[in-house]
Amino acid sequence: MTDQFKMTVRNLNVFYGKNQALKEVGLDIRTNKVTALIGPSGCGKSTFIRTLNRMNDIIPGVRVEGKVLLDGQNIYNGNVNVTEIRRRVGMVFQQPNPFPKSIFENVAYGLRIRGAVKKNSDLAERVERALIDAALWDEVKDRLHSSAFNLSGGQQQRLCIARALVIEPEVILLDEPASSLDPMATLKIEELLQELKHRYTIVIVTHNMQQAARVSDWTGFFLMGEIIEYNETAEIFTRPKDKRTEDYVTGRFG
Repeated sequence: MTDQFKMTVRNLNVFYGKNQALKEVGLDIRTNKVTALIGPSGCGKSTFIRTLNRMNDIIPGVRVEGKVLLDGQNIYNGNVNVTEIRRRVGMVFQQPNPFPKSIFENVAYGLRIRGAVKKNSDLAERVERALIDAALWDEVKDRLHSSAFNLSGGQQQRLCIARALVIEPEVILLDEPASSLDPMATLKIEELLQELKHRYTIVIVTHNMQQAARVSDWTGFFLMGEIIEYNETAEIFTRPKDKRTEDYVTGRFG
């Protein structure tokens, strides 16, 4: 295990009841890089990303086999604190899902439930920093106590990113974060990822091949629950080694 790998996945199998969703998946997620996961719908991308912070645990009947190492420690060991894993590995979902609270309280929520901040001035400082990091502060600083539902879709998604950042994770998982956004809002999210990767390790699931090519350093191609090819993004898109990868990235299927 070296510093260059933040997470390492080995022999990962995931079952929903009798249905096997992932088969012997293995890959290394590099520190301070953006890793994109591509592949047709239903190929296992979202199942995979949810194994990285044990979000699949909340689905009845799920069974996970294999290893997912975070800084060399298997997050599926019996003595692991799952709440702490989810703090270290934050997640942003496909649809923006702000809470029915103010902009400020949306971001402050994670700190409040953890009792992580004792003074109101410290809380305000952490919220401001997270909103700045999510490239949202300038747009909302004068209306922090208005409802988060008043924000546009793109702003709501950046608010959800701020909510993930405020608890100071090490890894950020994003599951199709721009699929419901317009092109301008999508561009802002993509620019944000380029900024954030200097401080965080990022994994993004995307159905948009151009997006994967633009934002990621490494790309994994999933097909029918298997990782077919995993390489530097430029190699995947210009010199894929597997015919199935080539067919997918050139649009011949999927």
